[in-house]
Amino acid sequence: MILIFGGVYQGKLAYALERFNLTEGYVYRCDNDDAVMPKDKKIIYEIDKWILALLKNDMDIESAIKQFISCNKDVIIICNDISCGVVPVDILLRKWREATGRILAMLSQESEEVVRLFCGIPTRIK
Repeated sequence: MILIFGGVYQGKLAYALERFNLTEGYVYRCDNDDAVMPKDKKIIYEIDKWILALLKNDMDIESAIKQFISCNKDVIIICNDISCGVVPVDILLRKWREATGRILAMLSQESEEVVRLFCGIPTRIK
């Protein structure tokens, strides 16, 4: 598994597509409301939105992520780093921010490689 994270609009998806020579057909774009994850895509884009969908559906986020990665060892996960910036006033969005931070830490431990993109420049962290 490879984890690519960074701020919004930093070029994470373009980097992954170019680096791994893939097309949009290999990408699953997560949705804030869809808690079901497909198992046939190479790139999972904006997993932070899936975390929000799991939270909205009162699902165990950590268990869902662990189950997903146990079945998808060769996936490339792209996540927006939402831990920087203003802490949301809305309790759901605050829980989402905290959960996303914890999941990023877990995914980092499980990943073979971790890349942070900032201003379109990749930095290999692991």
